[in-house]
Amino acid sequence: MIEKENEQWSIKQQCRLLSIHRSGLYYKPVGDSSLNLHLMRRIDEHFLKHPYKGTRRMREWLLEEGYEVNGKRIQQLY
Repeated sequence: MIEKENEQWSIKQQCRLLSIHRSGLYYKPVGDSSLNLHLMRRIDEHFLKHPYKGTRRMREWLLEEGYEVNGKRIQQLY
């Protein structure tokens, strides 16, 4: 897509032609942390057994299991 060593077209010109931002060219996505992956697995396992539980009740269950999480984090992981 973008050729960084192109002598004919600068990176700025190539990005403009493709209608993409240069900041997006250099961005490297960060994956989820191992704790988030573990929590998502636990939530998924528990949700399959109890599909009626929402984020609030799931947070209460995780607190009982010993995880220190807040409601916002559970909503993001859901």
